[in-house]
Amino acid sequence: MNKLPLFICSLLLVAISPANLHSQTPTLGATPPMGWNSWNHFKRTTNDAIVRAQADAMVASGMRDAGYTYINIDDAWEGERDSNGEIHTNSKFPDMKALADYVHSKGLKLGLYSSPGLKTCAGFEGSLGHEQQDANTYAKWGIDYLKYDLCGLRVQMKAAKSDDVAFKMMKDAYIKMRDALRATGRPIFYSLCQYGHNQVWQWGESVGGNAWRTTGDINDNFKSMVLIGFHQAGLSKYAGPGHWNDPDMLEIGNGGMTTSEYQIHMSLWAILAAPLLAGNDLSKMTQETKDILLNKEVIAIDQDSLGKQGDRVWSEGSIEIWSRNLADGSKALGVFNLADTKAVTSIHLKDLGITGTVKARDLWLHKNVDAIDPSYKATLAPHSVLLLRISQ
Repeated sequence: MNKLPLFICSLLLVAISPANLHSQTPTLGATPPMGWNSWNHFKRTTNDAIVRAQADAMVASGMRDAGYTYINIDDAWEGERDSNGEIHTNSKFPDMKALADYVHSKGLKLGLYSSPGLKTCAGFEGSLGHEQQDANTYAKWGIDYLKYDLCGLRVQMKAAKSDDVAFKMMKDAYIKMRDALRATGRPIFYSLCQYGHNQVWQWGESVGGNAWRTTGDINDNFKSMVLIGFHQAGLSKYAGPGHWNDPDMLEIGNGGMTTSEYQIHMSLWAILAAPLLAGNDLSKMTQETKDILLNKEVIAIDQDSLGKQGDRVWSEGSIEIWSRNLADGSKALGVFNLADTKAVTSIHLKDLGITGTVKARDLWLHKNVDAIDPSYKATLAPHSVLLLRISQ
């Protein structure tokens, strides 16, 4: 038998090395993550019992079966470091490994929060100087998601000699935790939380981010949601499978907006291919809240396998029209009335690059719409949305 030349053998060994096998595994976050985060509703009061109750409610409500997977604990779980520098939980979380096991037993995943600084936003222990140690601890506990919040690193960044130095410091910090997470061998979704600074959508993927915050923190009111959501225009080219723009968590069910305003929230986030991380108390949801968060037709838009984020296609006054291309060739079309009064507008197919008669389905009324050819006149109530799935 002839022997292969030495250089070919070398190439084969490189090709099948563990590092290369790892790089060929399916991308983490092939669709935007769905789940729940503790901060919007519970803030610092989150504890073991609350997290278990949310996991229970996610299953009982049907959210898990609808695609919601992550139970994410935000800031304020951290305790002190021991003499070896290992992070421990505080008294509200007596056994994080046991909690992870419980969440996993429900068919769900558990997420945590940290910061690349000495301290977190809430003043607890950050990961600066302990990146690999913390990543190993998370893996040992069974953590599946890490939200890494720039907050605590700002002190060091302000002391930098220039903006360029501060920017490099930030990127290096995210790279360091990326490498630490990868070294554990455990798939951990890596969410960069740095509020859109330095146009993170342009470099977030390069430092290992599976998602990155494009905005400041959302609040449970219409003005905040509109400001954050509709300022995502123009960012669609930076998102895709494994790397998503993140306009922050959902406020649906927290009580600060009307049902129609929460429908705008859910509709726009779905068109944006944004993470759907509920921020309410899942154990005390009204039927209206369930109807929004569990709308499978809207969820299907967010989770579409093409992974192409939508964008604004037309706006005039208080009316905005956003569109998203979907894997089956159809389009999601959101017509938003942001005014305090009723509005009437027309949807012209030629403006969307569509010719001929189309079929349309109203995803909030769950019914088919009369054929649209060549335009469709829509009457929208104040602060409301018409969300259509259009196909030919």
